[in-house]
Amino acid sequence: MSSVTLQKITKRFKAVTALDDVSYDIHDGEFFVLLGPTGAGKTTTLRVIAGLEKQDAGSVQFDGRIIDLLPPAERDVAFVFQQYSLYPTMTVFDNLAFPLRSPMRKTPEAEIKRQVGETAEILRISHLLQRKTARLSGGEMQRVAIGRAIVRRPKVFLMDEPLSNLDAKLRETLRLELSHLQKTQKSTTLFVTHDQIEALTMADRIGVLREGQIVQVGTPTDIYDRPETTFVAQLVGSPKINLLAAGREDGMLVLDNSDLRLQLATLGVDPGKLPAKFTIGVRPEDVQPGSSGDFTGQVSLVEPLGVETLVHIEVGKQLIVSTVPGMTTLKLGSAVKFNIVRERLHFFDPNSGIRIAAIRD
Repeated sequence: MSSVTLQKITKRFKAVTALDDVSYDIHDGEFFVLLGPTGAGKTTTLRVIAGLEKQDAGSVQFDGRIIDLLPPAERDVAFVFQQYSLYPTMTVFDNLAFPLRSPMRKTPEAEIKRQVGETAEILRISHLLQRKTARLSGGEMQRVAIGRAIVRRPKVFLMDEPLSNLDAKLRETLRLELSHLQKTQKSTTLFVTHDQIEALTMADRIGVLREGQIVQVGTPTDIYDRPETTFVAQLVGSPKINLLAAGREDGMLVLDNSDLRLQLATLGVDPGKLPAKFTIGVRPEDVQPGSSGDFTGQVSLVEPLGVETLVHIEVGKQLIVSTVPGMTTLKLGSAVKFNIVRERLHFFDPNSGIRIAAIRD
């Protein structure tokens, strides 16, 4: 396997800048997830690494070696696409064997049989080897597509939202299998997705891409607990983080258009480091209803989800969403007391959205 370095990569399509001075490293054997909304430049990144697109500036390196002049066939990467891209008239065995039979490899048939057998065993598709791929389910086809990538043991795996066309239950199953496979094979993997659950559950590290620019790179814990911008804060977490307009007044944090007030000194924040107006971020799980709560609001909506319930609380003209375990007895229109986990508050600049202070930092 290899490490991958993107150094100041810029890629334009006429007037559109798909990637804008993008730089980051993917460590040898790491599962790196590139997370961002549609149009952020995720697929373009994969295509540049694979050599399917030529960047306008910057370099791609494998193990410190610049590979910009290498054609795609010589980069030794495996690409798993969102669409399965299988040969429907071939059997599963022949689809898996296809990359091993290329003129560049000239793998003996006995070795092909062994490698295909091992790969099929890993992906639990041995019983499908003689079946035509046109007769497979979506999950089976995606397993074959992944198998065709891993069968030849490439330096780098590139995966372009390979689970997005599957139903929720199958996505969960394959998510676990892909994570296990990557850990056991110790393969260097770049996985792109717009799904924050996939990113948080699978990644060793996450790179957040927005409009062609990397806005934060870190572990799932870093991204969730210490978002660098309001964009990152909103991108991860379900339900979304509460972003509330606030300010400071006489040493107090005052939530706009409400009577909610907190002493800044008790938050461990230096008031001098905060502007007069700012945005606070509060994760829904850090808003905790209870009879001993310091704050009072009114329930405006209750959403029971089984394992948890979303409670929407009006505080003055502000709306705060809380998650409570299991079902709740709270009713629409009732008064509710609640607390906020103070040490988990996030502070952002109201104009730029950039993190300006956090109690844990």
